[in-house]
Amino acid sequence: MPFELEIETIVNGTKLRRRVQARQHLADFLREELQLTGTHLGCEHGVCGACSLLVDGEIVRSCLMLAAQVNGKRVDTIEGMSENGALASLQAAFAVRNAAQCGFCTPAMLLTAHEMLAERRSISRAEIRESIGGNLCRCTGYQAIVDAIESLVKGAPKTGDPLTNASSGEFQ
Repeated sequence: MPFELEIETIVNGTKLRRRVQARQHLADFLREELQLTGTHLGCEHGVCGACSLLVDGEIVRSCLMLAAQVNGKRVDTIEGMSENGALASLQAAFAVRNAAQCGFCTPAMLLTAHEMLAERRSISRAEIRESIGGNLCRCTGYQAIVDAIESLVKGAPKTGDPLTNASSGEFQ
């Protein structure tokens, strides 16, 4: 019988108390136990960035973090950030610039961009490229993603654009 631990955490604003296997990765816990499948698994070695999400407001690779390590912490996944409207402007910018093609890297890209934009106001294209450099994208060549993020640095689009529903942040 595997060794289990009880954890208390907040996932997407909801307090949880769960028993987890001591060696279970956070990505597997989210996907298998909580059915939050927006956290993608690519390399499972922390290289591709597809599993990136926010723990206490900072980007982490959930394939390298154990579920037990989020005890007492807040976890925000793409599902929670999209539902609460926190990513509405980013989602609109990605849509306008066709920055989400196959969509596999998009959740992690959006969360990485959100963290970057929350940290500072003035960001150069080079700094944007550096910040998203840990998230591999095979479809876009990154140009459209950098353009989308840069558009927010320059002040447009905002939540409430014709492309988004201001109340929910969902595309119409």
